[in-house]
Amino acid sequence: MKQKSWKTSLIWLGVLVVFANGCRGKETSSRLSIGLMPKLVGIDYFNACERGAQEAARELDLKLVYEGPITNDVTRQAEMLDTWITRKIDVIAVAPNDPHALAPTLKRAMKRGIKTLTWDADSDPDSRNYFVNQATYQDIGYGLVDVMAEQMGTQGEVAIVTGSLTAANQNIWMEWMRKRMAEKYPGMNIVAVKPSEEDQKLAFQVSQDLIKAYPNLKGVFGITSISLPGAAQAVRDSGYSGKIAVTGLTTPNSLRQYVKDGTVKTFLLWNPVDLGYLTVYAAKKLHDDGKLPEQFVAGRLGKIRVDSSTILLGPPLHFTKENIDQFDF
Repeated sequence: MKQKSWKTSLIWLGVLVVFANGCRGKETSSRLSIGLMPKLVGIDYFNACERGAQEAARELDLKLVYEGPITNDVTRQAEMLDTWITRKIDVIAVAPNDPHALAPTLKRAMKRGIKTLTWDADSDPDSRNYFVNQATYQDIGYGLVDVMAEQMGTQGEVAIVTGSLTAANQNIWMEWMRKRMAEKYPGMNIVAVKPSEEDQKLAFQVSQDLIKAYPNLKGVFGITSISLPGAAQAVRDSGYSGKIAVTGLTTPNSLRQYVKDGTVKTFLLWNPVDLGYLTVYAAKKLHDDGKLPEQFVAGRLGKIRVDSSTILLGPPLHFTKENIDQFDF
C-alpha cells in the first residue's frame, strides 16, 4: 500500500513538472517577437542599427530576432523571411536589397496576419504597413550635392559609387541629387555611376578606376556606408587628397581617419543607432494598436511624426573634423 502511494506521488510530481514547464513555455511564447532584418550583417552601419534595436527591445521587454544575409543578397533575404513567417514572428521589419523582389514574400507575411515594416530602404508600398525612413530622400540628395559644391565648387565632373543598382533608397537619392544639380549647380556633371555591391575592396577598386578613367574628375560621392570609405581610401592612396573632393554617407568610425587627414571635409548620415531604436518602437506600437497615429512617442527620441505610411527619424547629420569625435558608431 505504501509502495503504491509512493508511485502515485511520483506520477503526480511528474504531472506538476510538466504543467509548470508548459506554463513557462506559454509565458515565453506570449512575449512579443519582432524580427529585424538588415540588408546584410557584419558592417559598422547595421551593427549600430542593431545596437539601437537591442536597446529598445530591453526597454519594451520584447524578444528581438536580428538576422540577415552576409552579403546584399535579396534571394537569401526572402528565404530567411519565409522562415520567420513559418515561425509566426509577430512583426517583421526588413531593409530590402531590392524593393520589388522582396514584395511577394512580404505580402505573404501580411496575408498570414503578420505586421510588416520596412526600414532603411523601402519596398513596394502595398507590401508593407509602414516604412521607417531615416531622413527624407530630398534632404539626403540635396544635402550631398550641397556639401560637394562647398568642397569642389559648382562646376566639374563627379562620379557616384553606390551600393547596388537595385537599392530603392539609393536610386531615389540619386534622383534628388540630379534635381539639385540641375536646379542649382548646372555645371556639375555626373560622368559615371558604379556599384560596389557593399564590398569595400570593390568600392576602392571602382573608385581607383574612375580616377584613372576621368582625369578631370573633381569629386566622388560614396553613397553607402561601405562605398564612401572605399572611395576615400582610393583618393588618398592615389595622391589626390585635397584635389578630388569626397563626400557621401557612412558611419563616423569608418571614416574618422580620412576626416582627420583631410581627405574628407564633410559627410552626412543620420544616427543608425536611433534608426534601429525607432524601428523597434514603431513595430511595438503597430502590433499593439494595429495602426499608427500621426504622432507617437518612441522612448528617448520623444515624439515621432508619421506621414501617411512613412515614419520619419529626422534630418541627416553633418560630420566634420570639429565634431566627429563626439560620435561613436
